[in-house]
Amino acid sequence: MDSVSLSEATVIRRTHFGFMHSFRQPFSGVTISPKFCHSKVVGSRAISSSVSSTKSQYVYGESLAATADSDYKMNGLTLKNRISSVKERLLLDAFDDEYGGVVVDHGKLPSNPNAFTAMLRNSLSDWRRKGKKGVWLKLPVEQSELVPVAVKEGFEYHHAEKGYVMLTYWIPEEEPCMLPGNASHQVGVGGFVLNQYKEVLVVQEKYCTSSNTDLWKLPTGFINESEEIFSGAVREVKEETGVDTDFLEVIAFRHAHNVAFEKSDLFFICMLKPLSDKIIIDNLEIKAAKWMPLAEFVEQPMIKGDKMFKRVIEICEARLRHRYCGLSPHRLVSTFDGRPSSLYYNVVDDDDPSHSNCTAEFY
Repeated sequence: MDSVSLSEATVIRRTHFGFMHSFRQPFSGVTISPKFCHSKVVGSRAISSSVSSTKSQYVYGESLAATADSDYKMNGLTLKNRISSVKERLLLDAFDDEYGGVVVDHGKLPSNPNAFTAMLRNSLSDWRRKGKKGVWLKLPVEQSELVPVAVKEGFEYHHAEKGYVMLTYWIPEEEPCMLPGNASHQVGVGGFVLNQYKEVLVVQEKYCTSSNTDLWKLPTGFINESEEIFSGAVREVKEETGVDTDFLEVIAFRHAHNVAFEKSDLFFICMLKPLSDKIIIDNLEIKAAKWMPLAEFVEQPMIKGDKMFKRVIEICEARLRHRYCGLSPHRLVSTFDGRPSSLYYNVVDDDDPSHSNCTAEFY
């Protein structure tokens, strides 16, 4: 018979004591004969049993059979199987992922740190024995006291959001960790909005470096989670200036590294068509906004002296003269995930210019 740990034996003992208490309680104050104590209870009937002749006893209404060459049995289950069942209850609830790892069910975590420690250690041993690889452990902020426990057992921080922290553990010691890292990029958008008077929509931000205090710039911002590039650009312009726009195309994008929090940065310059001209600024982050002549805009010292932004303006001007074509979103479904997504590209059809996305009007 397999050995039983002290904690498992405690669980078994408490289970049996609890059952004994529930069995004896209804008979409080009632005298029970010795004969009844050696009887099996089936419903309301008592069936007597001879211990000496059959080498079997009925304990708390369950059959415990023992022979010289077999495990103890209770209701047809061996004690070994019962111990295995107890061991399963001492493991964390988790499910397999498609890469040979496991994901812990954060909705069924124990609230007691000591219980969590024991179950985590048992689970790691079980996963290691089964040849599992990576472990994903999501700990809600309500159970943040479990974080130091997991870190002490070898888990590492992966990422954190407002309501949780994600930790990981790589089990194979002889293999390099193959778990993907945290998100490496932030994504920003800028809106180039030009009206029929060749005026560009610009803003001055409330919070900026001293060198950019008087700079008039394009409305910019970060896209939200699960937000499209084109809808993020339209939203940012609306939030900062109050001007409604239609997305036309991505003119260009910049890729920079080690920006905020050592993350890389993708910044998309988008050309938008104005649908309104009334400006209502966002007082929380914008100091001023206006329609500014394009020629005046590009003559600003900060713009004129920045090679990258100067090139962006040159590209926008080339687009206005139909000498350049940006990228437009096209909704397509991929068989890899079966969901629609946006593929950005341009179409130039010399035989039928109407099929080109480079013929759109800007205002």
